[in-house]
Amino acid sequence: MDRSASSTECVLVLDAGSSSLHITLFGADDTQIARHDAEKPPGPETVEELHDFLAGVPTPSAVGHRLVHGGPRLREHTLIDGPVRALLEEAAPLSPLHMPPALAVVDAARELLPGIPHVACLDTAFHAELPLAAYQYAVPEQWRVQYGLRRYGFHGLSYTWSLARTADVLDRPVGALHVVIAHLGGGCSACAVRNGRSVDTTMGLTPLEGLVMSRRSGSIDPGALVWLQRQHGLSAKEIEETLHRHSGLLGLSGTSGDTRDLVRARAEGDASAQGALAAFVHSCCRGIAAMAASLDHLDALVFTGEIGEDQPEVREEISTRLSVLGVRGGLSVPSEKELREDGARRIDASGTGVPVIVVATGETQQIAAETRRALVRRQD
Repeated sequence: MDRSASSTECVLVLDAGSSSLHITLFGADDTQIARHDAEKPPGPETVEELHDFLAGVPTPSAVGHRLVHGGPRLREHTLIDGPVRALLEEAAPLSPLHMPPALAVVDAARELLPGIPHVACLDTAFHAELPLAAYQYAVPEQWRVQYGLRRYGFHGLSYTWSLARTADVLDRPVGALHVVIAHLGGGCSACAVRNGRSVDTTMGLTPLEGLVMSRRSGSIDPGALVWLQRQHGLSAKEIEETLHRHSGLLGLSGTSGDTRDLVRARAEGDASAQGALAAFVHSCCRGIAAMAASLDHLDALVFTGEIGEDQPEVREEISTRLSVLGVRGGLSVPSEKELREDGARRIDASGTGVPVIVVATGETQQIAAETRRALVRRQD
């Protein structure tokens, strides 16, 4: 490690999840200088963990934080000061799995690096201009206005990155594209992009709505939740915990929320794994088709996220089911090395249907880019 390297353009990226912390330092040319992955929730030892990482690298000139939710008032990536930190705290109940650990990391980093700018990079920002028809829920005005009940949408950093890579692959401007992007990972969602802007998405007020996910249920009849409370005495806390941590692929299979495990188990004749994967594919197809309804035409179907990137069986099964949209099966399978080198690849048989593109996950790089842009806006 060359600690003598100039730190004037180094950006530290902190991506804290409910069960992990990813620390990455990027240089001026966006090359990765160092990375540390902790597969455990941020906790009291986070300050020490960050301190140890920073001791071995050039001092960054800025820190970019991934924050899942910006709430109603934070609509763009922004510098974190006292008032912004308070607004992030207000948004925390809207994403109870992700926001508290992320804010703990924000506080730890600001304590260790008080003299440099910290930027909140918001997953909700990409969807800030959703049309009224897409973000409104059909509930009374009091709920919508006084309580702020609306669709926000998530995975915006991933969508921003994937959209730019898709434009490169198709050799077309971002602002001319009509695409559906499916971010499939631990959390899953789909998004309709019209002329470079998000016009619909499957996640809602919180990251719980929409597609079946690894451990999250996705959409469920709200009447079922009332029924569980009235008929079976479940508390709001019990329902929340079950829907967030014990549902989705894990709840359906009873064994794993990881599609790799389930694909192997299905091949060995496991009926529960087969049923879980069938429900997942069905959910993805339904969500993608719904997103396509918000577009005039479909220039490409884009897969990203850990499942979208690494699980060719799932991509193939989804694509085969979407012939109604002009998507075809028979997809090629790029190697991990090829995909990482190129960043994105077209994997359909060219000329046979709607282009299908797979994009290597790039949320971390996008956070670094958005952090730099926020600093430029501050100077302007």
